[in-house]
Amino acid sequence: MSTRKNKTDAYIAVMLALLMLCFSAASQAANVTNARVWPAPDHTRLVFEITKGVEHKLFSMSKPDRIVIDMSNAKLLTDLSELSLKGSPIKRIRSAVRNSHDLRVVLDVARQVEPKSFLLKPNQQYGNRLVIDLHERETKKKAPKVVKSIDDQHQRRDIVVVIDAGHGGEDPGALGPGRVREKDVVLAISRELKALIDNKTGMQAQMTRNGDYYVGLRQRTGLARKHNADLFVSVHADAFNKPQASGASVYALSKRGATSEAARWLAKKENSADLIGGVGGVSLDDKDDVLAGVLLDLSMTASLNASLGVGSHVLKAMGGMTKLHKKRVEQAGFVVLKSPDIPSILVETGFISNPAEASRLKTRKYQKKMAKAIYRGLDTHFRTTPPPGTLLSYQQYNRNAKSPKKYKIQRGDTLSGIAKRNQVTVSQLRKENSLRSDQVKIGQVIRIPAS
Repeated sequence: MSTRKNKTDAYIAVMLALLMLCFSAASQAANVTNARVWPAPDHTRLVFEITKGVEHKLFSMSKPDRIVIDMSNAKLLTDLSELSLKGSPIKRIRSAVRNSHDLRVVLDVARQVEPKSFLLKPNQQYGNRLVIDLHERETKKKAPKVVKSIDDQHQRRDIVVVIDAGHGGEDPGALGPGRVREKDVVLAISRELKALIDNKTGMQAQMTRNGDYYVGLRQRTGLARKHNADLFVSVHADAFNKPQASGASVYALSKRGATSEAARWLAKKENSADLIGGVGGVSLDDKDDVLAGVLLDLSMTASLNASLGVGSHVLKAMGGMTKLHKKRVEQAGFVVLKSPDIPSILVETGFISNPAEASRLKTRKYQKKMAKAIYRGLDTHFRTTPPPGTLLSYQQYNRNAKSPKKYKIQRGDTLSGIAKRNQVTVSQLRKENSLRSDQVKIGQVIRIPAS
């Protein structure tokens, strides 16, 4: 009798152990609790919110075109049919249980795309995520390269400003009181700034993003190069762990950041073909290492100096409408500022972590006000130092040509000597100043016509 009881107890113990294993496996399953679709011009991002990291496989199938995502030991706890697929290549999303404990999601797509996947760790707004990027296949057509001439005053092209609204899509940026999101605030300011620039004759603006989607940091500077930009402006809203921090700031690239970037560019041979394409179309692919390093250093120094110059104008203009965090242009190694051939600034429009500033930054009125201040700074910079070959440069050249300079006669000056130094004739000087002879007096002020 005891032997039978022992066998029964052993059987029950085994069954309990098996049940415990089943419950343990079930408890370890990753649950897919939500999903989002972020369409962008060159790719679409599909994000699955999961309770923990998950092993997965991603592959494409054709006839018909579809993308398959297999998640190991995962359960779907949300309705994927309710997702808006507008603006994306996805026609339909299907799902099914596989091997009793795995999840298969199938994306029926309208055209062939290149899929990539990766896991994201939790941030301020979201938990663990599985991200699927569907990249549009690039066409082989090559756009003709626009070379910025540094000599042709009659080219009269527009000044191109590329505006970069920070963060976007799955990256909300900083979060302020009342869940004010940096990505929303800076996109609104960037759109206002674009409208102001486009309304200015001789200037045009391009955006790195014009919707709620994410663009990689290196891709942002790549877009500036693609648009042959004269200036890159990245718009952000700062945050700090103490709500008292406040004020707007402007950043340019640091010397250390410029040095590290120069080394990176020189090390990567594929960069050399179009490096410094923004200034005269200079290429480094046919230069030896020493000459390439010198040219790159000159380009980065010129870009950095121009960045500090335009940054000062923008900071001064913002100081007229809001408090400044620092009264000079700060320098840091931000990736988006590391373009060797394009002057680049990063504008922190305020501290979104500060309740008062967050309250202002989320209003349309203040966003317009901030955009106007940034625009005034850019306009002042380009009116004083317009890039060669642009309409504004041509107009400035003509204004200077039509406006005679004034000169005060010094001891030893002669009319012929003054004419020679200014590349004009003596008769032109006489005519401009209604002179009856070549005699001039010390302290006399004369006008010198354009040569």
